[in-house]
Amino acid sequence: MPAFILSRILQAIPVLFVVGFIAYAMFSFVGDPVKAMLGIEATDAQRIELQHNLGLDQPFLVQYAEFMWRAAHGDFGVSYRLARPVAGLIAERLPATLELATTASVLALLIGVPMGVYTGIYRNSLLSRGFLMFSLAGVSLPTFLIGILLILVFAVQLGWLPSYGRGDVVQITSWWSTGFLTWSGLKALILPAITLGLFQMTLIMRLVRAEMLEVLRSDYIKFARARGLSDRSVNYRHALKNTLVPVITIVGLQLGGLIAFSLVTETVFQWPGMGLLFIQSVGVADIPVMSAYLLLIAVVFIVINLVVDLLYYAVDPRLRAGR
Repeated sequence: MPAFILSRILQAIPVLFVVGFIAYAMFSFVGDPVKAMLGIEATDAQRIELQHNLGLDQPFLVQYAEFMWRAAHGDFGVSYRLARPVAGLIAERLPATLELATTASVLALLIGVPMGVYTGIYRNSLLSRGFLMFSLAGVSLPTFLIGILLILVFAVQLGWLPSYGRGDVVQITSWWSTGFLTWSGLKALILPAITLGLFQMTLIMRLVRAEMLEVLRSDYIKFARARGLSDRSVNYRHALKNTLVPVITIVGLQLGGLIAFSLVTETVFQWPGMGLLFIQSVGVADIPVMSAYLLLIAVVFIVINLVVDLLYYAVDPRLRAGR
């Protein structure tokens, strides 16, 4: 197991270099940060001075090498827009994004798995057909439309929940804050968490249903029923356990996707997370923030893939036997 973890870490190093190169190369040519910072009325001397101070007058490969060297030491440079260290900005926004993504994933898992199991066992019932119709709507509707509809109903018309912001938060450490400990923070989390987790919830439900239908037709399930085991034991102890491997894969990858692609949800609800920071940085070509964001997302996906691979060994005994 340690050798497996070490090999994955070694494989991740070139991946991070490639992601960093693509991110820095892509964002270096999407806009002119000097023009965005100084405006159109700045003189040529002011622009040349600012380019020199930001290091933009150096060759691209030199800029990329300096960025990766600083990033390896936890220094992502200074934001062009806010004139603050990028590492500090990400540390401030990271708790909000992780809080939102984790809540959305837990909500999707707690609701999606039971719905998938029920529709797999009682596939011809009226309630199962209703769940399938709901899942089709959840997969088809775009995220921004779901968020706008939820705001219209629960914030504007009913007035039950706030339509934007994170609510009151409690500062746990110097850089970590949470809204779980305040009532307004919990209320502000409901709508964006549902918006972000609805697609994942319906995807998990349909995946669990498909796996349950396949497993229930297998020979060892027929043998378990022939032995006289109860339906509860067959369905939940034997069948459900064998559906967890693909579910773990989807949940793990979707968690990384929720963190990476929460841009729309955070923009709709003005959630003060990394996604909103990234969107705000695009307009002014804030290269350090955008590059650091994509590099951090790559690290998140690498860590999640490693955790998913380790969970395979805990869930599937065939992998342990093969090893």
